[in-house]
Amino acid sequence: MTIIVHHLENSRSQRILWMLEELGLPYEIKRYERNKQTMLAPPELKQVHPLGKSPMIEDTEAGAGRVIVETGAIVEYLVEKADGKFGPLAHRDSVLRYRQFLHYAEGSMMPPLLLLLVLGRIPLFGKRALKRVQPMVDVHLDYVESELAQRPWFAGDEITAADIMMSFPLEAARSRGGLDESRPATIAWLAKIHARPAYQAALAKGGPYAYA
Repeated sequence: MTIIVHHLENSRSQRILWMLEELGLPYEIKRYERNKQTMLAPPELKQVHPLGKSPMIEDTEAGAGRVIVETGAIVEYLVEKADGKFGPLAHRDSVLRYRQFLHYAEGSMMPPLLLLLVLGRIPLFGKRALKRVQPMVDVHLDYVESELAQRPWFAGDEITAADIMMSFPLEAARSRGGLDESRPATIAWLAKIHARPAYQAALAKGGPYAYA
């Protein structure tokens, strides 16, 4: 095995397992469970990297101690390692969409979804604040729906790493962010990725995942 995935349950790291399955790259999993009270990552992850966050990968083929963090950086690294597979498509507009959604997933869409999660755990005040955050999420859900209504995948006619990056925020939105059948193109896209053999293989290897 050349790639070790430090995989935290119910986290962004599920995307990395899926991508590795799609790319056919050899890997092994070190799985971690969240603290049942705080839902935070365990301290053992800090032994791998000071941030103690998942996902992170170690590429043992590239030399001892090469640890890569941040989902987007890991995804881009894996595209390069697989000689461009799942990378940007040839058409200029597709390239621009690829770059945009690769960064949009974490840079713009995840922050309000995380707010929903945190506020949902705060009695009384949190419930009032949720009413102000949900419209922010809805703006993103409407935007995503308008994009997926135009093409089968986020960058164009073929699946790319941009779709892998977008999977977690949209799965989270389906679970707790108000994404439902009123946005049929997005729901169809989720069903399509969940049906992929590589996605199913990643689920089988990664353990229980609440958002699939």
